[in-house]
Amino acid sequence: MTYCFAPAPVRSLAIADSEQRFPVNRIFCVGRNYAEHAREMGKDPEREAPFFFMKPAQAVLDCASPALMHYPPQTNNLHHEVELVVAIATGGRDIAAADALSHVFGYAVGLDMTRRDLQNTAKNAGRPWEFGKAFAQSAPMGVLHTVHSVGHIDNARIQLQVNASVRQDSNIDQLIWSVAESIAQLSMFEALEPGDLIMTGTPAGVAAVVPGDVMLAAIDGLGAIEVQVA
Repeated sequence: MTYCFAPAPVRSLAIADSEQRFPVNRIFCVGRNYAEHAREMGKDPEREAPFFFMKPAQAVLDCASPALMHYPPQTNNLHHEVELVVAIATGGRDIAAADALSHVFGYAVGLDMTRRDLQNTAKNAGRPWEFGKAFAQSAPMGVLHTVHSVGHIDNARIQLQVNASVRQDSNIDQLIWSVAESIAQLSMFEALEPGDLIMTGTPAGVAAVVPGDVMLAAIDGLGAIEVQVA
């Protein structure tokens, strides 16, 4: 097969203790999946079913080592959102929650960076808000740790610091929809495929960063990633 120009490069993530890399297919994100974050965004977490949005594979910023993220254009309000990332190894449709974790390859620390002003403007106008979420380097991610090496992450501290000051601090057990439930719900709408990533939501404490800030995002058992905003 020949192409009229070279295809886009495959985005991938490093795998702990392996020379292989995980090829990224699609990035699904669970919205408002911690009760306190839902409340700080003005929503009632007790009444809302899970919803999903997407980022392109091109959003991935490899943070296997300290990384530099360029402040994106057309925003004055860039927010950090630390999240547990779930990597899918085997796909499927209408996956039962009881079987969902068998589809997981591993876990990583991630950041859902958000142009909050663009997102809010689009929301208020009743328009799609991809430009608030789906932009280059908007998904910094660390090394993937396989299920074989770390098990399933369901009770672990999740934290984000900016310039050594704690902004977000919670536990994965506070997810409204668990990893298994999120996989099951998502697979009802879209058949999952190997290489898909699911960003499972962020706890309370989201706030703005500016050029020069250094973010340190960590989840117990998965290490930390360091990202400087340039």
